[in-house]
Amino acid sequence: MVRCLEWKEISREVRTIPPRLYLTETNLKCCGDFSQKAESLTSALSEPVTILEGRNRTGGRVHQSTHLGHLVDVGPNWIHGTDHNPILDLAAETNTTTHSIGERQSIFDLLGRIMNEKKATEYSELVWGIVADAFKHSNNDSAGIPPDRSLQDFFREKVKEKAVSEDEQKILLQMAQMWGAFVGDPIDKQSLKFFWLEECIEGENLFVASTYKAILDRVAKTARASADIQFSKTVTSIESLSSLTDTENPKTLLRTACGSTQIFDEVVITAPLGWLKRNKSAFVPPLPARISQAIDNISYGRLEKVYITFPSAFWDEPLSNQKQQTETPKDAGTEDTHHYPGFTHFLSPQYAPTTNPKNWNQELVNLAALPSSCAHPTLLFYIYGPCSTHITSLIANLDPDSPAYLTALAEFFHPYYSLLPNYTPTDPSCSPKKCLATSWSTDPLAGYGSYSNFQISPPNAKDAVELDKDIEALRTGLPERGVWLAGEHTAPFVALGTVTGAWWSGEGVGRRIVSAYGGGGETASSETEGVGEVETKAFIRKDGKSVAGPLNALQS
Repeated sequence: MVRCLEWKEISREVRTIPPRLYLTETNLKCCGDFSQKAESLTSALSEPVTILEGRNRTGGRVHQSTHLGHLVDVGPNWIHGTDHNPILDLAAETNTTTHSIGERQSIFDLLGRIMNEKKATEYSELVWGIVADAFKHSNNDSAGIPPDRSLQDFFREKVKEKAVSEDEQKILLQMAQMWGAFVGDPIDKQSLKFFWLEECIEGENLFVASTYKAILDRVAKTARASADIQFSKTVTSIESLSSLTDTENPKTLLRTACGSTQIFDEVVITAPLGWLKRNKSAFVPPLPARISQAIDNISYGRLEKVYITFPSAFWDEPLSNQKQQTETPKDAGTEDTHHYPGFTHFLSPQYAPTTNPKNWNQELVNLAALPSSCAHPTLLFYIYGPCSTHITSLIANLDPDSPAYLTALAEFFHPYYSLLPNYTPTDPSCSPKKCLATSWSTDPLAGYGSYSNFQISPPNAKDAVELDKDIEALRTGLPERGVWLAGEHTAPFVALGTVTGAWWSGEGVGRRIVSAYGGGGETASSETEGVGEVETKAFIRKDGKSVAGPLNALQS
C-alpha cells in the first residue's frame, strides 16, 4: 500500500536579512544530527549558528558512560533498518562496529523453566507473524479501526485462530508483551489504528557494538568547530517579538534560566516531545491550537535500560577450539552459534513475588556475544512502562558508585540472571561487579521519557485523533514566527522514534530555512533517496513567494 500525504504549502515573502540561527541541543537524537547541517546553513546564510545547550556537553541523549569500566551507550543502541540509512553510512565512515544479534533466543516461562528451543522458535515465528498481520491491517484499514482498539486486542483475537492449545495461546500473549521494549509502553496502550506509524526502514536492526561515540563526534564536528555553543543554558521562554502578520522578518527572544536573553531571526527547537508537553507555556504568544493539540495527542514512551556487568561472562558458552570472529568496520558479523543466544525473554515471571509482584516481563541482550573487540561480560536489560517507573524510583536518590545502588539493581534482576547457564550463587564470577541504569524518565531535559509512541485514545473523545496529521503539524512548525521544530517526533513516518528520523528531520528543517532566504531548489538528498521517496522539497515561486513544505513521506 502507498500512503501519500497532501503537500501543504507555507507561503511567505523571501527573507532578505541574514539570520542569526538558534538551535537547542537537548534532544535524544537530534542535537548531533542537526549540528551536521550547521556547516551548510552557515555557508548558505553567511552567518554563524548559535546553539544553546541545556546540558554541559553535546549529544543530548546520544551519550556514553564508562561507569562499568568500559564504554556503553546510555542513549540509543541500535540502527533501525539498513536500506538507504544515512546513519549506517556514518557508521561505515567512522569505522563504527555494528552487529546483527540474530534470531536465536532463550525463553523462560512464568515458572522459570527454559523453553525447548524448537518450541521457542515456533512461538516466536507465530508472534512475529501476528505483528506483521497487524501492520498490514493498520496500513490497509486504519480508517475503520476504532481509536480504542489496541495491539493487545488484535493479538487476543488472532491467537484464537492459531492451531495451538489454550495454554499455548497464553504463552503467545505473554510473548507479545515484548513489543513494549520497542515503544516504551505496554502493548495494551499501543494503538492498532496507528500501528502503521511504528513501521521502520527495510532491512536489519543492527546493534551499535562500539557505541555511537564515533558517529556523534563526526556529526558534531562542524558545530563544535564553527558554531557558538553555549553550554548549561536552559531556555525558559520563547517569545515572538514581531507581529504574527509580519512574516517577512520575524524576531524571537529567548530567555534562559540564568536570566540571559538573546534575539534571533530563526529558532530551531530540537527539545524532545516530552519537554514540549510540559513547557507549552514557554511559547509567547501561546502555540497555535493545532500545534498544541498535536503535542498533546502524540504519546511519549518510558523506555529505560539497565546494564549489569560481571567479573566474567559465566553464562556465555566459550568459543573453545572455534575460529575467532572476523570483523569489518561496517558490520562485524552476524549471529555466532558458539555464544549463548543474543536475546533472552522471561515471560510473566511468577517466581519473584517480592521484587516483581506484577509479573513484568524481562528482556535482556547478551553483550558477551558481541564481536571480540567490543564484547564485555555484561547483560543489558530493557525495561519499559510501569517497570521503568519502578526501577527509576528504586535508585532515584542513590549514588551510582554506592553499594546501595548496586544492591538495589542486583536484587531486582537476580531472579532472572540466576536462571542463566552455569550460575552458581557461591561463585564470585556470578555476582554483579557494577550496574548502570538509565533514568530518562526523571530527567527534565529529556522530557521525562524516551521517545514518541502512538497510543489508543478513548472512543468517546470529543474530537477524532489523527496522529499522522499531528505529526505533519509538528513538522510544519511555526515558520511565520521563524520557529521550527525538529526531532524524532517530526521525522518521516518510516523513521519516527529513531536516530535516522532525527537526522532527516534536522536536514529537512535546515533546507526549509535556507529556502526561506532564497536558497531553494533542492529536493531529496542522497540520505533520503530510496526510502519511500522521502522528500524535503523547498523552492521559490515565480511570484517571489517562498514555499517550504514539510517532510513528505510516501510510505510503502
